[in-house]
Amino acid sequence: MGKATGFLEFTRELPEKRPVEERVKDYNEFIERYSDQKLNQQAARCMDCGVPFCHSGCPLGNIIPEFNDAVYRKSWAEAYDILMSTNNFPEFTGRICPAPCESACVLGINQPAITIEEIEKHIIEIAFDKGMVKPIIPHVRTGKKIAVIGSGPAGLACADAPRRRGYTRAPSIAASHGQGLAASTGRPERTRMLARPRRRPRGPRRCSAPGTGRARGEPAGRRCDARRSQRPRRVRQSRRGQRRRTGRSIHRGQLRAPRGPGR
Repeated sequence: MGKATGFLEFTRELPEKRPVEERVKDYNEFIERYSDQKLNQQAARCMDCGVPFCHSGCPLGNIIPEFNDAVYRKSWAEAYDILMSTNNFPEFTGRICPAPCESACVLGINQPAITIEEIEKHIIEIAFDKGMVKPIIPHVRTGKKIAVIGSGPAGLACADAPRRRGYTRAPSIAASHGQGLAASTGRPERTRMLARPRRRPRGPRRCSAPGTGRARGEPAGRRCDARRSQRPRRVRQSRRGQRRRTGRSIHRGQLRAPRGPGR
């Protein structure tokens, strides 16, 4: 895979980043691409492992040594086909994936791991540049619909699979009141972040406890201390503990008020 002595000749190198003073002015991607020579060197570091643990480290099961070898040989169509055989959206995973495959890389035992995530991103970007990425149109439409809840990468991948099998529409339904959601169209410059929604304000509680000086239904603020003080605190007693204290057993789930002072 790659170059037989590549991991001895080259070391791990990450792409350069745009200067901070420049990238704060826009929302474009700030990580630059490899040069052709650097990309070839990084793909050459992939070893011919007897057991490539990067396969099991990747949640998608990407065939990583094979597309690294195709990148080293500059066979971009082959690399794209290998990558797309297991990954629906490499333009997502090549940017936001935490790369557990690199943690499982055998070379990472005594050297820096291979830049698998960057190579994956370069494969799909070069495929876009060369016009290899084309829509997959099913030959037969079933006329059925499938709704997918969730608009993240997993939800989009789940919606893409039945669409390829001929389902007319496989919408991805996003939660309108989620705890923060990133809706992306595939590139960071078109990523839209939805802020975390505020909680609905709670209205004032009503207090009708006797002796509080308030009429029934009169607002008492967020907390009614008089009503809370008169409510007996109930605790759950275990059957074994009740039997040990009183010699009598109680039914499961029975509650009783604790004995207070003077009772």
